Amino acid sequence: MTIDYNQTVRQLVDDLKANCYSYGLGGNANEYKIVTQMFLYKFLNDKFLYAVKQKRPDLKSYTELAALSEPEYKMLLLEIDYNAAQMRPQHLLEYLFTQQDTAEFAQTFDDTLNDIAILNTGIFSVHTAGGTDIRLFEEKLIQNSINDKSQWNAFAKGIINKLANSKFDIEEIFSAGFDFFSTLFEYMIKDYNKDGGGKYAEYYTPHSVAKIMAEILVGNNADLKSQTVYDPSAGSGTLLMNIASKIGTDRCSIYSQDITQKSVELLRLNLILNNLSHSIDNIVQGNTILNSRHTLKMDFIVSNPPFKLDFSEWQNSVSLLPDSTDRFFAGVPNIPNKDKDGMEIYLLFLQHIMFSLNETGKAAVVVPTGFVTGGVPKVNKSGKIGKGGIDFNIRKCLIDNKWLKGVVSMPSNIFATTPTSVSVIFIDKQNKNNVVLVDASKLGDKVKEGKNQKTLLSVEDEQKIISVFVEKEPIDDFAVVLSYDEIKAKNYSFAAGQYFDIKIEYSEISPEEFQQKITDYSSKLNEYFEQGKKLEAEILKNLATLEME
Repeated sequence: MTIDYNQTVRQLVDDLKANCYSYGLGGNANEYKIVTQMFLYKFLNDKFLYAVKQKRPDLKSYTELAALSEPEYKMLLLEIDYNAAQMRPQHLLEYLFTQQDTAEFAQTFDDTLNDIAILNTGIFSVHTAGGTDIRLFEEKLIQNSINDKSQWNAFAKGIINKLANSKFDIEEIFSAGFDFFSTLFEYMIKDYNKDGGGKYAEYYTPHSVAKIMAEILVGNNADLKSQTVYDPSAGSGTLLMNIASKIGTDRCSIYSQDITQKSVELLRLNLILNNLSHSIDNIVQGNTILNSRHTLKMDFIVSNPPFKLDFSEWQNSVSLLPDSTDRFFAGVPNIPNKDKDGMEIYLLFLQHIMFSLNETGKAAVVVPTGFVTGGVPKVNKSGKIGKGGIDFNIRKCLIDNKWLKGVVSMPSNIFATTPTSVSVIFIDKQNKNNVVLVDASKLGDKVKEGKNQKTLLSVEDEQKIISVFVEKEPIDDFAVVLSYDEIKAKNYSFAAGQYFDIKIEYSEISPEEFQQKITDYSSKLNEYFEQGKKLEAEILKNLATLEME
């Protein structure tokens, strides 16, 4: 019998949400913690047993593991896959299932998760910019989530039964690889990764955009080894997972920073699911602009930074940073008199990314399309550069240093949560020849997603964009291939449409056909003239009536 494991795993997520709803946590922040942390516990439990099976096929149950002597068990832990969590027999789901009718089961459940978190602090903890560790599991997850103490045990019992009753072949799921886990992850967090998180909410990067970015950046280079991959505004890690999968998870290390704790926790889950646990120690929660924790120059950088945000409270501090002159060479956006939420923080992230690349580095960054179409900034009498100066100076730097690989201007509504048109800037410090500019605004199909309209790119659309970069062949009204000098001549514009040829279409017609067209036009004009005279008369008549009154 063929089992749809995709549906089986999704059903577990739905069952966990249903249990939360039954106890009043539907749509609650605690529901997000329960669903993600309980799925993580189930995954780590099954992955641990899978890792044990690879070394000791004879150990098939909790009782057999518990029967091992302490030296034997320690040796087993040293032998199993380093991406698997370290667990004791009493931490296993099978054991907890047997304890569900005990008087203090919720306490036992929380203590178990706490023990696992402590045992794996060095492997699975992420960090804040201030050096504090964010544990794998909350210390009292059940007890802090349910206010009514009398419901703790029943709630915990419901959770353990959902986990225990979900049966799937972990080996087959692991073999499904990135495509399975990326879609599962997106399904699991779809209700917790929307714009309800306030100013710092992540706009989830569509899978199609993430795929295009990874394919163009990495290409078909199969010789990459020990690559560093960085995202300074990582969110839940969609872009990082795509590029790591393209490079090979065993051939790269992930580095990230994000200001929100929810994002770094989701990213940790994403790394664990995608066999990138070795990079968890490189995840940082904190303000990348003010307190960047990764000083290493990177091989690859991908990012979908926040576009506009009120950072007026710390705007002045940016210029005072020791590395500000080099890192923010083009300048720091001013504080406007009105609409502080419109401060263009993405310009800081883009400069930070350029600064963070090594000598052969490559980057792909999502920006508002207004960035690529900006003109030459105005300079006032005192010589101060006016609005538009920062984005112009960034574009100028990319061209003058021959770092630009290309730009793709995406269709409108490619992000369902924002109507802002976006483009992707591709930076490649080794690209000293031609630049590819693509206008993909006409691609994709329009669909409704809730109350929002969204544009979906097909596989054919994705491939069309990727192929243009690989082949570097221009396509009428879609893509141009330019020299750096040609872009300088257009005042450093990155908008493909400004370079398209203007075409006037001609059609051959006979003298008789031409005469017929003239006759038709004359007839139409005479008709319009007659209608005009009637309207003039009607207007004069109405005016006379008004005068009499």
